[in-house]
Amino acid sequence: MFERKWLVIAGEEAGPKSNKMGGIWNVIDAEATTLATLMSSGAIKDEALPGIIVAGPYYGHSGADWHKSLNRITDMTGFEPYDGADEIIEALSAMKQRGIEVISGVRHYKGIPIIYLMFKTNDFCRIMSEYMGSGMCLSDKVKAEAFSLIGLDSLKYENMGNGQEYTHYLNLSYAISEFIREIVTIKTKRAKDFIDKAISEFAASLMPSMHVYLHCHEFGVFYTLARLKKLGISVNSVATYHATLPGRSSGHRSLQKIRDNDGSWDPRVPENMARLEALSAHADVVTAVGDSTRKEVKLFYGIDSIVVRNGIDDNAMGISMEKKKKCREKIQTFLSDNIHKVYGGVPIPPKRILPLFSISRIEIENKGYPDLLDSLMLLDRMVKLQIVAGQQDEDTRVVCFIIAAHGPKSNVPEGFPLRLPDEILLGEEIRLKRMIKERELEPAQLFTGRRHVVAVLYPQWISSHDGGLNMNSDELMAGCIAGIFPSRYEPFLLTGLEAGKEATPSIVSKVCGFSDALASIKRLVMGMGGVIVVDNIDLPYNETIADYALAMDYFLDTYIEDKVKYSLLCQEANLLAKEMNWLAPTKEYYELLTGVCIVQEEEEN
Repeated sequence: MFERKWLVIAGEEAGPKSNKMGGIWNVIDAEATTLATLMSSGAIKDEALPGIIVAGPYYGHSGADWHKSLNRITDMTGFEPYDGADEIIEALSAMKQRGIEVISGVRHYKGIPIIYLMFKTNDFCRIMSEYMGSGMCLSDKVKAEAFSLIGLDSLKYENMGNGQEYTHYLNLSYAISEFIREIVTIKTKRAKDFIDKAISEFAASLMPSMHVYLHCHEFGVFYTLARLKKLGISVNSVATYHATLPGRSSGHRSLQKIRDNDGSWDPRVPENMARLEALSAHADVVTAVGDSTRKEVKLFYGIDSIVVRNGIDDNAMGISMEKKKKCREKIQTFLSDNIHKVYGGVPIPPKRILPLFSISRIEIENKGYPDLLDSLMLLDRMVKLQIVAGQQDEDTRVVCFIIAAHGPKSNVPEGFPLRLPDEILLGEEIRLKRMIKERELEPAQLFTGRRHVVAVLYPQWISSHDGGLNMNSDELMAGCIAGIFPSRYEPFLLTGLEAGKEATPSIVSKVCGFSDALASIKRLVMGMGGVIVVDNIDLPYNETIADYALAMDYFLDTYIEDKVKYSLLCQEANLLAKEMNWLAPTKEYYELLTGVCIVQEEEEN
């Protein structure tokens, strides 16, 4: 008897390619490609390497996505058609016979095939099925079965405001678990084709046993774990939390809840989603990306977990100071030209404009934007005093981009984001613009002379065609002097690593999971290095704000006065990002799933 293994990485996103990338999909893609790299290098000393399968939803056209504002569309062009293992083809065929469409494709990474299975679930309400002798649509069957197996009250949950999202997650999890069930039970089904018992047993002895290792990212696919467990389907499983729903709802108040051991849920917690999230208890191992998230999982769900941090793709992570110079000059020229066009006055010399950036979801309190704006006001006073003391050029101006948006915009005006009419803004974007104006930090204050430091709201998904800077995220990060991430609630902070990848120093709050990981890494530059952690947990608010301002001033002054030292800070930020690549977390995930320890050659030697 021999065994064939499959490692399934599941999550809810429109990859492998779509018009909306980022977030969880980046994590899934990094895990799959890093795993392929380890296999290709021979680092995995497993007798039979598992095949890699990535599972997610398929949005074939506009309107298929339950999240109408994102309107994600899956792009499978460029992928080879899958024509590999018979059992995968057989399982997909069985799915098709029941009306479940799975769009498959394969790509080779480092010579290792990665299979992509994207499940179409938006038509489950039109597929006829049967459950316990009653005819019904497949979507209703999924809900009825979920109530029988788990007690999920879909009659209640589907009628909540986010009912369509809940139904999508349930259908997606059902489809993924049904595919896995087909794989695991395929040997038994094949043996049943023989009427004679002896022949059946002999045939079964010649067939490979199928074993599946399942890694589910986030609550949207946690029902997959629970359904397989309840059906008695044997798989090795890991559930990963990138945050918790009660934690997100409490936001910056979650830290106090942890201190007080207060496991009560904020009234805004979506009950149906939290019920799905709690299904992680059915996994063999539960992981969290940071220590604060681990504490949340225990506090809100009573589930023990271990920390396996996030990482960053370290491909093409070499430092290009020429790239940084070109990108910075493009940003400086853009600001100089557009400030003059929009507000008039004497043009500001481009080289005197020092750009900073902050980028995140538009969660104003959670992301610490009030703290950032208050620290920019303090930084303005510091810059003015330095100019009066003759320590800075009188033309010095600091512009901090705050990149946060509800979604992509196609109607931005000429001069965006310096010209930013209210009619193109939504919800929290309007509030954030008003907060900037209340503090007199809007870019118009450069023209009036009121400020030397301003904040520029950039409510757009940045890209090479966003109507503003027209730069990709890596280019914008590379071109800025530093990034600042003052989050009051942040499970990990991948953007801090993204900045480091571009050799851009950054300032992060202590509450970020990223800062937890930094504590275990040996710093490469003495003193205030390429990543500065500001304590926003134990210090009083005024001291925290002062520390943010001092950290920004440190990077700006070093950039102006000591290019060699600034270059070293850039190198340290880059080296820290390299140190926190996806290799260690992927190895740990693989070992948790399979029990096989990965030892690389340099470790062996």
